[in-house]
Amino acid sequence: MSAISNILGGFSARKFSINRNTGVPRPARRFSVGEPGVNEASSKVHRQFRAAHEGHLPHAGLDATRSSTGVVWCTERAGEHGFLEEPEKWANLGQGAPEVWHSLNKNSGTLASLTKNKHHRLKTISRAASPPKTIDISLNSREYGPTAGIKPLREAVAHLYNEMHRKGQPSQYTWENVAIVPGGRAGLIRIAAVLNNAYVGFFIPDYTAYNEMLSLFKNFAAIPVPLSEEDGYHIHPDKIAEEIARGTSVILTSNPRNPTGRVVKNPELAEIQDICRERATFVSDEFYSGYNYTSNCDGTTISAAENVIDVDEDDVLIIDGLTKRFRLPGWRVAWIIGPKEFIKAIGSCGSYLDGGTNVPFQEAAIPMLEPELVKKEMVALQHHFREKRDYVVSRLRATGFHIKLVPDSTFYLWLDLEGLPNAISDGLNFFQACLEEKVIVVPGIFFDLNPARRRDLFDSPCHHFVRFSYGPKLEVLKMGCDGIERVVTKFKNLEKKAAEKR
Repeated sequence: MSAISNILGGFSARKFSINRNTGVPRPARRFSVGEPGVNEASSKVHRQFRAAHEGHLPHAGLDATRSSTGVVWCTERAGEHGFLEEPEKWANLGQGAPEVWHSLNKNSGTLASLTKNKHHRLKTISRAASPPKTIDISLNSREYGPTAGIKPLREAVAHLYNEMHRKGQPSQYTWENVAIVPGGRAGLIRIAAVLNNAYVGFFIPDYTAYNEMLSLFKNFAAIPVPLSEEDGYHIHPDKIAEEIARGTSVILTSNPRNPTGRVVKNPELAEIQDICRERATFVSDEFYSGYNYTSNCDGTTISAAENVIDVDEDDVLIIDGLTKRFRLPGWRVAWIIGPKEFIKAIGSCGSYLDGGTNVPFQEAAIPMLEPELVKKEMVALQHHFREKRDYVVSRLRATGFHIKLVPDSTFYLWLDLEGLPNAISDGLNFFQACLEEKVIVVPGIFFDLNPARRRDLFDSPCHHFVRFSYGPKLEVLKMGCDGIERVVTKFKNLEKKAAEKR
C-alpha cells in the first residue's frame, strides 16, 4: 500500500481536504466549536460554506467560488428558508443598506413606540435634499453618456468637496478630478483595473466585496494586514509605515470602517496621508462618511480630502456616492475623486468595464449635492442613526451580548459571540440559528478577506463574530432583536438541560 493510501485510510471516517500541489490530505482543521469531524458532520451551514468557497469545479468553464459575495451567499441561504417569498416577515440585518429615503417620513417608527418612553422621540431625517419622485428623461440623456460621467455632476461633486473639506486651501478640485461610476463596486473595479504592478495592502476585517475585486486582476498582489481585536481594530499610522517599508505601494481601506464601525479621523488620518505622500497611493472608501458620531452629530463628515495638499499631485483616491449617506442604493450613482491623470484613466476604462452610469439619474442627482442641503441632511442622518445604534446596543446587551466597543461611525455592530451557548458561539452556526427565527446577519468569516485563498478561513479570528446592520427601519430592528433574543434563550435552555442531565 502506498504512503498516500495509508494516509487516506486514516481519514476514512471524516471529510478531509487534499493539498492540490502534493496530493496529500491537509492536517485536521480547527473549528471554532468542538472538533472538526463533529461540527462538519452536524452543521449544514459549514458544509455549504466549504462547497461555495473551497473551489470544486462542476463545469469546466465556471469558477463557482466567484459567483457571490458573503452577503449574497447569506441571502441565498435565507431564500432556502422562505425569505424571498415573504421578505416583509423577515428582519434582514445582513445587507448593508440604510433606510431608503421614503422610509424616513413622519409615519416611520420612533423609539418612543418601541420603548414606550413618551419623552424619547426619534428625529426624522431632513427633507431638504429630497430626491425627485419622477425623473425627466432629457433628449441628451437618451444617448450614450460619457464613461467618466456628465460634466455638470462632476462639477457638483467637486464643489461639494471643496466647500465641505477644502475651504481656504489653494488647491481645489475641478470637474476633471471627478469620475462618476455606477456604484461603489464598479468604482473599486475601475480603480483596480488601472493600478500598476504593485502590492496592494488592505486591512482585515473589511468590506466583503473587496475579496472578489482583489482576486480578479493579475496586475497587483493583494496583501492582507490583520488588525487587532484587543486594539479595537484601529489602524495605527505605524502599520501604514511598516507596509510601505516592505514594498506596498497601494493602501486600500474603508473609512469609516465596514464592518467594525470604527473610524480613523484627524490627526491620525492626516499622519497616514503624510506617510503615503509620494510613496504610496491611498484609496479611501468613504461610503459611510456621513455616519459619523464623533462630533456630536453636527453634520461633520469624515474625508481624506481635507488633508490633500495638491489635488493633482497627492495620490489619494476617494470613493463615495449616493448609496449610503444619501440613502439611494438603487440609483447606482457614485464617484471617485483624485488626481486628473488617475481620473482620466479611471474614466476611460469604464468603456470596457461597465459602460458608465445611467445619465437620467446623474442629472437628477445634481441639485441634491448643494452643500448647505447636504449639511442639513447629515445632521439629521447622524441623530437618527445614532439613536438606532443606542437602541440595538441596549437590546443586545440585555440579551447577553458583551459589546466592548460601541461603534463611532457607520450603521454596523461587529457583534462578538463569545460567551453565548457553545452551539451558537461561532458566526456560521449563529447565522443558521437566526434563520430559523427569520433574522439575517452576516458571519464574520466573510470579512476576513482571503483573495488568494492562502489560508484556511476556518482558522479565522473573525469566526466568532457576526455583522449586525442597524441600517433598516426601527420596526425591522425590533423584529430582529426579538428574534435574536429567542435564539439566545432557546440555546441557553438547551445548554441548561444538557448540564442537568450530566
